Amino acid sequence: MHMPAHPAIIRATVAADGRLLSADAPLLALQQEAGGDLGSVLAIPQLAAMARLAGHLGIVLSRPVVAAAERGDIDMWVRARQEADLIHLAVIDWHERPPAIAPADPARRESDIAALSDGWTWQIDTQLRFQMVLEGFGGEGALPSAPPVPGSNFTSYFELRPDADGDLAILRGFAQRRAFRDQVAVLASDPDRRFTLSGFPMFDLTGQLVGYRGKALPMDQAVTAPLAAPEPALFYPAEFGKRLDRSLRQPLGRIIANADSIGAQLEGPLRPDYVGYAHDIASAGRHLMALVDDLADLQAIDRPDFSVVAEELDLADIGRRAAGLFMVKAMDRGMSVTAPPTAEKAPAIGEFRRVLQILMNLVGNAVRYAPEGSTVRIETGREHGQAWIAVLDQGDGVPVENRERIFDKFERLGRGDAGGSGLGLYISRRLALAMGGEIRIDDAPEGGARFTLLLHALPE
Repeated sequence: MHMPAHPAIIRATVAADGRLLSADAPLLALQQEAGGDLGSVLAIPQLAAMARLAGHLGIVLSRPVVAAAERGDIDMWVRARQEADLIHLAVIDWHERPPAIAPADPARRESDIAALSDGWTWQIDTQLRFQMVLEGFGGEGALPSAPPVPGSNFTSYFELRPDADGDLAILRGFAQRRAFRDQVAVLASDPDRRFTLSGFPMFDLTGQLVGYRGKALPMDQAVTAPLAAPEPALFYPAEFGKRLDRSLRQPLGRIIANADSIGAQLEGPLRPDYVGYAHDIASAGRHLMALVDDLADLQAIDRPDFSVVAEELDLADIGRRAAGLFMVKAMDRGMSVTAPPTAEKAPAIGEFRRVLQILMNLVGNAVRYAPEGSTVRIETGREHGQAWIAVLDQGDGVPVENRERIFDKFERLGRGDAGGSGLGLYISRRLALAMGGEIRIDDAPEGGARFTLLLHALPE
């Protein structure tokens, strides 16, 4: 059956109270099919949720949406933008298709029903924290003697075991936002107690993953072969980084590269709004890639056995490298970054790549948040057996009462912009401590903040 597509952009305007003020014909027809009309509340749940979110956040949102109509499903890419008290919706790539009906598989259906009817029920959020546990029916549905507590960490309660191919079904499910089955796990408090876990994803009205709900079914000790020596668990750093690379970094890299190619119009001219969509996609991809990198670092540095390499390095040289890496971004904001003079040296002991990572974070924050047209300075020195390198900006500074809080996980001090994850300074301080150093904040002489990294100095 042929289903129509609409190549032109389909537009609509929504009031702050959610009423649909105007709409092109396809959207108006979908609104009427859902029981609404012009002047009434937008009755298409996915679009209404996007309009509310764009108005609440005050930013441009672009994302795929699937809406259900009587004649089939409609795939759309929707852009929501706030202007004064109105939300403007632009729908592109509207494609209608018959609803997908999976072929019946009686054996699999019976297996799924059995998996959902046995065992006890757990539910977790996207941060892998338990939200609830419920006892099932019969002996196999009984909760363990020490059941998980809501708010506790899923991976602190269960130790997850890979399959014969070294894969973790739950991680593959999370990466693909799909259901998973047959994930083997043992209780962290009692490794002799083993379970098979199955679960399915839960989504909100905007299509965002909000967590998983599943079953934990005890394994029959009499028929299950004993596990060999413990395999790497879900969040061991090497395993976590390898799986992130496979599941997230590679597809994100392709998304960014393709979006950049579209935005550069290498295959010919495009309409300006399509170029804008491509830039939005590339920017969001880079933000996600940075977040993936931060999460990988977070998993590594929070392990008790995390360590760094002790190398002889030159803080002044690293400062000059960091300044060069941010030169273009600073110029885009009319700013300048002043590096230590070429002849200046500040020998210290630390791990080169980790010190550069810290400087990249400090300089990057200064360039992002200091006023346009201002100057960021990088200075070095030595005192009391320590070498130091400082990043000074001309921004608003950091109030004394917030100078410890700013190093907390996910702390952004109320910033509402889309940049950063709130992990950079936490990771930077943990790295500094691992190298026997510290990061301090005080006031810059000319106003603004001064972030200083201190490390052991090389003997003179």
